[in-house]
Amino acid sequence: MNRLQSELHRLYLADEASLLDEQGRVRAMVLELTGPADWDVLSAVWRGVQADLELPAPAIAVSGTDGLQLWFSLEAPLPAAQAQAFLAALCARYLPGVAPRRLRLMPGTEPASHARLVPAPQGDTGNWSAFVAPDLAPVFADTPWLDIPPNEEGQSALLSSLGRIKAPAFEAASARLEPATPPAAKGSPGPAGVPGFDPERFLLQVMNDPSVALALRIEAAKALLPRR
Repeated sequence: MNRLQSELHRLYLADEASLLDEQGRVRAMVLELTGPADWDVLSAVWRGVQADLELPAPAIAVSGTDGLQLWFSLEAPLPAAQAQAFLAALCARYLPGVAPRRLRLMPGTEPASHARLVPAPQGDTGNWSAFVAPDLAPVFADTPWLDIPPNEEGQSALLSSLGRIKAPAFEAASARLEPATPPAAKGSPGPAGVPGFDPERFLLQVMNDPSVALALRIEAAKALLPRR
C-alpha cells in the first residue's frame, strides 16, 4: 500500500476496498455542486462546518466531469441514510438558494450508491478527478477536472493534513443543524435564506421539482420515508 492508498484508507474507506461496507455504512460523505462548479458558493459549506460546527475541514475535489466536491471523513462508519440526512442538513443551512438539481449528496439512498473514489480517470475523456487545495478550487469552476493524472505525492500531502470527524463531534454538529423553526411557523414554507431551514423541506423540494432528474427525486422520496 503506497502513501496515497494509506491516506484514502485512513479517511474514507469503510472496508479494505470500498466506500460502503457490507452493512451499507460509510466513512465518507460527499457533497457535490454542479452547473457551474462554483467555489464561491460551495465554500460557504467548507467554511461553515469549521467555524460554526467545529468540524475538521473536508477535502476539496474536482469530480473530473462537471462538479466540485467536499469529502467529509468519519472516524466511525454511519448508516448511509444518516450520512445523507446530515448532508441534506448542511445544504439547507449553507446552500438554501441553490437549485436542488445542482446538488449531489453521496452516499445515495439506492443500495451500493456512492461517489467514485478520487483520484480516478473519467471514461474516455482523458480527464481526471483529483483533490485540490482551497486556494486553487476557484480555478476549476468552468473545468472541474485535470487533463493529466495528478501527482500521487501531491494528493497524499493534501490528504495527510485532514482530520476525521469523531462520533461526539458528529452528534454535536447534527444537533446544531436541527431546524430552529418557531412553532407557529411549522408546516409552512420558510424563506430560502433563513438559517436552520428544515432539511425535510429541502428533500421535499427535490422530490417535487420536475426539473430534477427522476432518479434523484426517487432518492429524495426514499430519504423522507423514515421521517413519516
